[in-house]
Amino acid sequence: MLKVQNVSKVYGEGTARVNALNEVCLEIAEGEFVSIMGASGSGKSTLLNIIGGLEKLSGGEIHLEGARLDNLSEDATVKIRRGKIAYVFQQYHLLPSLTALENVLLPLALAADDNGHTDKTVKALKMLKRVGLEQRAHHKPSELSGGEQQRVAIARALVTSPALILADEPTGNMDKKTGDEIMELFDELNREGHTIIMVTHNPDTARHTGKTVILRDGQIIDIVINSEPVHA
Repeated sequence: MLKVQNVSKVYGEGTARVNALNEVCLEIAEGEFVSIMGASGSGKSTLLNIIGGLEKLSGGEIHLEGARLDNLSEDATVKIRRGKIAYVFQQYHLLPSLTALENVLLPLALAADDNGHTDKTVKALKMLKRVGLEQRAHHKPSELSGGEQQRVAIARALVTSPALILADEPTGNMDKKTGDEIMELFDELNREGHTIIMVTHNPDTARHTGKTVILRDGQIIDIVINSEPVHA
């Protein structure tokens, strides 16, 4: 489903040059749940951002479902991000002035399709129900707990039926109980067939995934297969 081929990323020039990624190769099959680990500065988030089209690579290629992504125009990249790739961030990135429902509706409102507002609202409500928040649809982020806000962010990611979900430290600022609840939701999504790539610094979180890609100094140094993933 996803092929990362000899991907490099360089920041700066001359003495300020930093090789954030160096000839990274990775293949991920449809339906896999993969974690990416490594020390701070190892290139984890850079790799995730390049896969998601948020950053341009310096060399190499990215292919999603057989189509090359890295050589697309900015407009075409935006369309891919809106339709095929969804992001879940550590900081949620919900708009504080909008309700949970309105936040989930945002990607649908940006989509260029013929579905009416009522159909989109129904779909957004369905996604909030899927993450257990249908009763909180009309609450704003300030009225929700951290775990609830992350569930809204996950519903927003799912509402466009993406081919790939990218999660950057989705439980990074949560207590263990709340983090376990969010990981249980990711486990369920993966069992339903969603392909997920997750950056994490927590080995216990990584154990939920089928395999763990370990980065050091911008290179993959190991891929650990988790034969019996832990489920919350």
